[in-house]
Amino acid sequence: MANIADQLKNALTSVVEGAGDVVSTTANVAKDVVTGALKAGGDVATGSVEAVSGVVSEGVSAVKDAGVSLEHGVEGLVSGAVSAAGSVGANVTQAATHAAHGAVKGVSEVGGDVGGAAVSAVTGAIHAAGSVGGDSAELAKAAVMGTLKAADEIGSDAASLVRKALLNAVALPHDVIDALLTGKTE
Repeated sequence: MANIADQLKNALTSVVEGAGDVVSTTANVAKDVVTGALKAGGDVATGSVEAVSGVVSEGVSAVKDAGVSLEHGVEGLVSGAVSAAGSVGANVTQAATHAAHGAVKGVSEVGGDVGGAAVSAVTGAIHAAGSVGGDSAELAKAAVMGTLKAADEIGSDAASLVRKALLNAVALPHDVIDALLTGKTE
C-alpha cells in the first residue's frame, strides 16, 4: 500500500506546483497501482478486488499530504481503480463498490468531508464507465452502496452527511440515488 502513497506524492508534486490536473494524475497513478495489485494476485478474484478499498484509502492519505483537493483526488482515485479493474478483466461493479468504500473511509481518517468524498467517489465511478465500457448507472449504484457502507461503519453522523450530500449533488443521477436511499423507484 505504501507504493501508491509514494507514487501519488511524487506525481502530485507537479500538480501542487500548478503543472497538472489532480483528477487525471490520481486516476493514472491509481490505475497503475491497482492494475499491478490485481495482476500480482494471479487469478483476478473477489479477494483481490476487495484490496481496491485499501489502495484508494492509502491514496486519500497521500492526496491529503500533498495538500491538494481531496474531492478531486477521490474522483481520480475511484476512476483509476475502476478503470484498472476493467483493464484486467475484474468485476468493475465490485471494484466501484470497494473503491468508493475506501474513499469515504480514507477521507474520514484524514478528517475530511465525507459527504464531498461520497459525491466525488460516485462521480469517479461514473467517469470510469466510459473507459471500461460499463453502465454508468450500474457503477453509480455500486459506488453509492460503497459510500453508504463506509459511512454506516464510521457512524450515524457520517451516514447522515453522506446521504444528504448524495441527494443534494447536482451532477449525480438523482433517480438512481433517490431509489437507493429511499427504496422508491418513481
